[in-house]
Amino acid sequence: MAHVPIPCPHYYIEVPMSYRKLIVSVFVVAAGIAALIASLAIADAAKETAPAGQPEIKLPPGWTMDDMKACIEAGTPGKMQQLLAKDAGEWTGKSTMFMGPDGPPMTSECTSTVTAIMNGRYIKVEMKGDMPGMGPYHGGGIYGYDNVSKKFVSSWIDNHSTGIMQGEGELTDNGKSITWEYKANCPITKKPMTMKEVDTMIGGNSKTLEMWGDDPKSGKNYKMMKIELTRK
Repeated sequence: MAHVPIPCPHYYIEVPMSYRKLIVSVFVVAAGIAALIASLAIADAAKETAPAGQPEIKLPPGWTMDDMKACIEAGTPGKMQQLLAKDAGEWTGKSTMFMGPDGPPMTSECTSTVTAIMNGRYIKVEMKGDMPGMGPYHGGGIYGYDNVSKKFVSSWIDNHSTGIMQGEGELTDNGKSITWEYKANCPITKKPMTMKEVDTMIGGNSKTLEMWGDDPKSGKNYKMMKIELTRK
């Protein structure tokens, strides 16, 4: 995954195993539950779900073994997380950006570093480059696949904004692409805006990222940018 600045003044984005300890899995479901689990006695009912070398636990009142298994499954990386991890490596790119529906193309070069983190549960993306008229660009984001919502998820920050962009995505084009919907605040309208991004793999070491959004003045939807990336 990688991001490039969205063509809106002063606001930029980049376009682009083992079981988790049970205490951590339960904490994700309910704040403070880890402290509760730490104080509970070991129970035979939880033996079958405890990973080797991890302490057995007694289920909280009202919990079933299915509840515990659901927590474990929610925190266990699988095929979708592996799909994201395939992007790991160093990439170089050329981006073409448009400031409006009829604006001339602006091109720039960029680099992107993708790293798998948290035992393959997420990837971290860091991008650097120079933006026409804006100077150096530096952005970073976290990408993952939520086993509960069954959607790809991401958060992005950079040195040309103070907000955090949030995105959700799904596989499209028979698994060849991920289509994202990103939400951020437009600095011109002062209102939330939604952008569509399509990330498409071309072979194993090339990909394209394209983004569309509404022009804040005319309201017309247009292609805001395209970035072509090649793995080193």
